[in-house]
Amino acid sequence: MKEKLERLNAIIAEISDIGDATALLGWDQETYMPPGGAETRGQVSATLGRLIHERATSEEMGKLLEELVPWAESELDKDSDDYRIIKNSKRGYDQQMKFPAAMIEERAKLQATGNMAWREARQNNDWKKFEPIMDQWVDFNKRTAELFKPYDHVYDVLLDFFEPNMKTADVKAIFNAIRPKQVELIDAISKKPEVDDSVLHRAYDRATQLKMGEEIASAFGFDFNRGRQDEVHHPFASNLGYGDQRITYRVDENFLNPYIFGTMHETGHGLYEQNVPKEKHRTALYGGTSLAIHESQSRLWENLVGRSRAFWEWYYPTLQKYFPGAVGDVPLDTFYRAINKVKPSLIRVEADEATYNMHIMLRMEIEIGLLEGSMAVKDLPEIWNTNMQEYLGITPPNDSEGVLQDVHWSFGLYGYFSTYALGNLVSAQLWEKIKEAQPNLEDQIRKGEFKNLLDWLRENIHQHGSKYEPQELVQRITGSKINGDAYVKYLQTKYGEIYGL
Repeated sequence: MKEKLERLNAIIAEISDIGDATALLGWDQETYMPPGGAETRGQVSATLGRLIHERATSEEMGKLLEELVPWAESELDKDSDDYRIIKNSKRGYDQQMKFPAAMIEERAKLQATGNMAWREARQNNDWKKFEPIMDQWVDFNKRTAELFKPYDHVYDVLLDFFEPNMKTADVKAIFNAIRPKQVELIDAISKKPEVDDSVLHRAYDRATQLKMGEEIASAFGFDFNRGRQDEVHHPFASNLGYGDQRITYRVDENFLNPYIFGTMHETGHGLYEQNVPKEKHRTALYGGTSLAIHESQSRLWENLVGRSRAFWEWYYPTLQKYFPGAVGDVPLDTFYRAINKVKPSLIRVEADEATYNMHIMLRMEIEIGLLEGSMAVKDLPEIWNTNMQEYLGITPPNDSEGVLQDVHWSFGLYGYFSTYALGNLVSAQLWEKIKEAQPNLEDQIRKGEFKNLLDWLRENIHQHGSKYEPQELVQRITGSKINGDAYVKYLQTKYGEIYGL
C-alpha cells in the first residue's frame, strides 16, 4: 500500500500546484489586473479549474482511494498524518465527483465577471448592475445544493465547504444563544455617554500608515521574506503556496481604523499559513483547517491583541511619534476608548466587537432566505435595509454602504459569512487557554513581545494544517466544541470596564 499512498500524494501535489497557480491569478485579479482582463482571466481560471477537477476525479484517483480507505481504517492510527491524508482526500474526491466539469468552468467564469460587476456597482451605487450576477449565483448555489441531496437543510451543503461537518442547525443554536446576550450588552452601552472617537478621524498620512502597519505585522511575526502586502478594494489574505503568503489592505487617510486593524487582521491569516510546516505543503493536510479557525487567528491578533490596552501601552508612544499632529496631545486612555467605541455602524469590516456578530447573523439570514426561496434577489436592497434596522437600529443611506458593501457574493461564496462570527467565538475560547498557559501574557504584550504567543498558536493550531476538522481541533485544545460562552464573557468584562457597566 505504500506505493499507492505515494501515488495518491503525487496526484495531490500536482493538484496543489495548479491550485497555487489559480490562487495567484485570483490575487492578481484583485490587486493589479486591469478591468479589461476580466473575461480572459475568467477563461484561464476556468481551464485551470477544469484541470484540477479532472485530476481530482480521475479513474486512477477513485481506484487508489477505493483501496486505501479500507486499509487506512483497519491498519493506520486514526491520528496519523497518513490516515488523515487519506480521509481528507476521500472527502475532497466525494465533493468533486458531485460536480459536472461544466459547472466548475461556469463558476470560474462567473467569479471573474461577477467581481468586476460588483466593483463597478459598488463604486457607482448601482444595485441593478450587480443584480443579474446575484441571480446567477443564487441559481448556481441552488443547483450545487441539489447535487448533494439528501440534506437536512439546503444551507448545510454550502456551509460544509467552509466548515466541514458543521450543520445549519448547529450554527443557529450557537447564534441564538449569544444574540440576546449581545443585544443586552449593546443596549446597556447605549444608555451610557457616547465615547468620543474623533481622534481616529484626523489626518493620517498614507505612507506613514503603511510603515506602521509593516512594523506591527513584523512584530507579530509575519515574515516579509515569505509574504507581501498590497492594496485592494476589499482586504483579504491569500496562500499561494509555501513561502508565498499575500496580505492586502485598504487605506483611509482620514480614518485610522481600516488600515491599522485591517492589517492586524490579515496578518493573523498570514501567520497561520506561514506557520503550517513545509512538509505539509502539496499534501491534503496543507493550509488552514476551516474558515472559522482561520478567522479565529485573524480576530485574535486584531482584537484580543490589537485592541487591548496592553498593546497600546507598548505601541502608543510610537503612534504619537508617527502622527504628532493627530495624537501627540491625546491621552492613551482617550485613544484606547476610541478604538473600542461601541456603536451600531453600517460597514461590517469597521464594526466594533460588540456589534460585529450582528452583521454576520443578518447576512446568514439573507443567504438562507435566498436558498430556501423565501427571499428574492430583486428585493435584497429593501430586505437588507429592513434587517439592518431590526438588528442594529440603523438604515444605510445607499446600497454601496448596504447590500453592496461585501465582495463575497460576487465570488459566489454562500455559507461563508457565518464563519466570521464562529471565528470570533473560537478566538475567545483559545484566549482563555493561552492565558492559562501564559499567566504573564499581558506583560509580554505590554513589552511588545509576541514570540511566546505565536509559539503557542504554532504548536496548538498552525502545525496541524488541515489535519483536524474544526470542531475536533477546538475540542482537543479547549475541551469543548465551538460555543459563545467565552466570547460573551470577554465582551462583558472588557466593555463593562470601559463603559462602567
